[in-house]
Amino acid sequence: MRHVITMAGTGAVGLMAVFAVDLLNFGYISHLHDPALTAAIAFATSLSYVQISVSIGMTIGLGACTGRLIGACRHDEARSLASAFLLIMAAVALMLGILTAVFATPLLTLLGARGPALHHAATFLHIVSPALPLVCMGMALSSLLRAVGDAKRAMRVTLTGAIVAAILDPIMIFGLHLGLEGAAISTILSRCMIMASGFMNLRGHDMIEWPRKEAFLPAARRIGGIALPAIATNLATPVGALFMTHAMSRFGLNAVSGQATIDRIAPVAFALVFALTGSVGPIMAQNLGAGLIPRVKETLLAALQLTALCVVTTWLILAVGHNVILDLFNLHGSGVEIVRLFCCWLVASYMFVGLLFVANTAFNNLGHPFYSTGFNWGRATLGTIPFVWIGSNYGPIGVLVGQSLGVVVFGTAAVLTAFSVIRRLKV
Repeated sequence: MRHVITMAGTGAVGLMAVFAVDLLNFGYISHLHDPALTAAIAFATSLSYVQISVSIGMTIGLGACTGRLIGACRHDEARSLASAFLLIMAAVALMLGILTAVFATPLLTLLGARGPALHHAATFLHIVSPALPLVCMGMALSSLLRAVGDAKRAMRVTLTGAIVAAILDPIMIFGLHLGLEGAAISTILSRCMIMASGFMNLRGHDMIEWPRKEAFLPAARRIGGIALPAIATNLATPVGALFMTHAMSRFGLNAVSGQATIDRIAPVAFALVFALTGSVGPIMAQNLGAGLIPRVKETLLAALQLTALCVVTTWLILAVGHNVILDLFNLHGSGVEIVRLFCCWLVASYMFVGLLFVANTAFNNLGHPFYSTGFNWGRATLGTIPFVWIGSNYGPIGVLVGQSLGVVVFGTAAVLTAFSVIRRLKV
């Protein structure tokens, strides 16, 4: 439990800082008193989450593979594979970022963006998307730091980017009167600092070398074997979110703004739960590599206990302070109803989101990555589309309730399967 708290706690601080800046950024935009701008950032970030999910999937593969090698005392091999895969990650991220920028307008139109909201969202993506390799590399370097057990320096990587963004956002948006474009420029500069901080903090761990040609194919094969299903797994969540955004767009910009507010509150409120997915994985991989199966189960149990504690605490805080949130984000109409329902009641569904995330981490690091793919896509399709479709007949509130009911089913099934996988492990 101490190891899990140390790794997840430091990861949560960094993640919370990043998401808190994103939340403040959204708050700044909402106080420009233009619903088209708040809806635009909601549409744009829905596509950005797809990009980040691909980056996270590659990072999971990198962390799981190197963590297992380090646990087995094969440091040189871990360094060789990690160095080669970093370049592969950068190339994939660059290609994805450019494609998103080129096809931004038709993709946003499919989501339901129209008029000024479409124009502003496309402009944001044209600026931010090509810089995807910067944040992808920063996440990868932070993952390597966690793989070698340096939780504090891993935290510094994300914390540095968050601090830069927190300083630049109000200057760009209000001081220089750049609005949404200012937020995009601030995002790029903070991503630069994340990557720079990653390289600086990884010095001294001997985990990076100039990659050799013969290392690329083994790196792509071994790490890619974990990363590809992890990418498929992580894509399910933003795909489900895209469906939610499209469903909410039927009820106007206020409903989209309300959903966007929830999408920014949740990562801050549940940063510890999200951090568990990146922090617990290397612990499981190291103990599996060392043949310590009982400690793998202990790690899973500790992660579930922390998840429950986090959800209960957050529920109390959001229920008590929901009126402050409504005022802070300048919400109107259906947006007020959506956020109030989430803060007072539906936030409890994140217990099952946490179960799903922790179970997926176990699958990715214990040799069953396709289990996590199946459960995540099950949640994004069978656990989202029919529930949200039925709920949409009752307005935007029904959409939100439907999404919450779907995750209960798949979160419960995933964690039961994770325990079954651990029982079948052999030294």
